[in-house]
Amino acid sequence: MAYCSGCGAEMVEGAPVCAKCGRAVGIGAGAAGPAATSVNAGLSENIAGALSYFFIPAIIFLCIEPYNKNRTIRFHAFQGLGLAIASFVMHMVLGMIPFFGWALLPFVSLAFLILAIIGAVKAYQNQRFNIPIIAPQAEKMANQ
Repeated sequence: MAYCSGCGAEMVEGAPVCAKCGRAVGIGAGAAGPAATSVNAGLSENIAGALSYFFIPAIIFLCIEPYNKNRTIRFHAFQGLGLAIASFVMHMVLGMIPFFGWALLPFVSLAFLILAIIGAVKAYQNQRFNIPIIAPQAEKMANQ
C-alpha cells in the first residue's frame, strides 16, 4: 500500500497524483522501496520515518520544521512515541508483579523491540505498519 508523502492519504499504486491533495508523485515516490521524496532539505522522508521509532528522534522530528509539517513523518513519530509509552507502562506493571511478571519482562521487551524494528523497516520502505490501538491515535494526532 502506498501513501501520499504530502497528506498521508492512501494512494493507488502507480497513480501520478494524490486523489486527496492533488500532489504530483515523482518516479518511485509512491512505490514501496527505499527511494523516497526528500523533505525540502535534510533527511529523506523514509529515513526520518524509520528514525521516528527511536524515542529522542521522534521528539525532535515533532519539534523541528520541515519534519513536523509532514503527515507521514508525524504519523511514524507519534506511533513510535506511543510504542515507547506502552512499553514503559507494561514494564512498570510487570515489574510490580513478583516472579511471574519478572519472568515475562524479557519477552515483553523483545516483543516491543520487534514491533519497533518492523515499524522502522516499513517506514523505510514508505509503507505503514499499523500497530493496533496505537495507530488510530497516531493517525488522529498526525492529521491535527
